[in-house]
Amino acid sequence: MTPAQLRAYSTVVRLGSVRAAARELGMTDAGVSTHIAQLRKELDDPLFTRTASGLAFTPGGLRLASRAIEILGLQSQTAIEVSEAAHGRRLLRIAASNAFAEHAAPGLIDLFAARAKDLSVELSVHPTSRFRSLIESRAVDIALGPGQDATDTTITAAPFLKYQIISVTRPDNPLAVAAPHPALLREQHWMLGPSAGSVDGHIATMLRELAIPESRQRIFQSDAAALEEVRRVGGITPIIGFAVSADLATGRLSHIKGPGLQISDEWCATTLPPDTRQPAVSELLRFITTPRCIQAMIRGSGVGVTRFRPKVHVTLWS
Repeated sequence: MTPAQLRAYSTVVRLGSVRAAARELGMTDAGVSTHIAQLRKELDDPLFTRTASGLAFTPGGLRLASRAIEILGLQSQTAIEVSEAAHGRRLLRIAASNAFAEHAAPGLIDLFAARAKDLSVELSVHPTSRFRSLIESRAVDIALGPGQDATDTTITAAPFLKYQIISVTRPDNPLAVAAPHPALLREQHWMLGPSAGSVDGHIATMLRELAIPESRQRIFQSDAAALEEVRRVGGITPIIGFAVSADLATGRLSHIKGPGLQISDEWCATTLPPDTRQPAVSELLRFITTPRCIQAMIRGSGVGVTRFRPKVHVTLWS
C-alpha cells in the first residue's frame, strides 16, 4: 500500500464517488480507479461496490477507510515533526471552537508559547463535531472546546475551564430593566457571532427554545463584531460572560436575565490517550489548569503583531 493509493481511497470514501475524488485530488478518474484496483488486488478484497444509492463498502473496506486516515495522519505528522526537529523546533497543532478561539485562546497560547522557546503553536478553528476525526487522524494534536463523548476510548476529554453564555444589551433597552417577556425577546434583533452557525451548538439551541425568528437573527464574523453592533444600534447578543465583565461592571452593557437566556458549560481538552500523544500535548494539559493560565484565558492577551499570521479560519503563533 502506498500513500497515494490510501489518499485516493480515503477521498473516495469521504466524497462517495471516484469522480468527485479525482476532481479534488487533481487526477483523472482512471488514475483514482487504478489506485483502488491496486489496493483490491493487494488486499484480496473488493472494498466497495457501486449501487443505485451510491457506494456500498465491505467490512474490510470500512476497516481500510479507518486505517487509511490514521496512516496518512501519521505520515503527515511525522513529516512535520522531522522538519521541525531539523530546525530545532517543535510544533503543537491546536483545534478550537469559535468561542474558545476568540475569547480564551490568545491568552493561553501567548503564555504557553512564551514558556517554550522551541515550540511553535498552530491554532485552527473547526466545528466541534469534527474534533474527534481531527484527533484520530492526527490532523491536530489537541482540540479545545465543548467536551466529547466520555464513553469513547479512542480519545480522552479533560475539563479545564467553566464558563457562562449570557445575553446582554445596551442600558437604554427596555429589557435591561424589565422582565423579558418571550414576545418582547422575539421582537428584538439578535446580533450573533459565528458560533450561532452551528446547528447543534448552545446558542442555536437557545434561539430555537426562545423561538427567535430567523428574520431577527444576524450573524457576524466574530462575537466582538456582534457586540459592537449591539452597542451601535441596539438589540441583544449572547456572549461568553467573562468577555463582557468589564462592560457590565461599568454599566456600558446590561445583563438580561430570564429563563433560557443563560447557559453554563465547561470547555474540555480533547486528545489521544496518554501513551500515544506527543510530549507538548501533555505539557499543555498540565499547564492549562494552573491559576496563571486560567487568569490569562479569562483576562485575555493580545498576540504581538510580529507573531500574528492570519489565514482563513487559521491563526498561527510561532
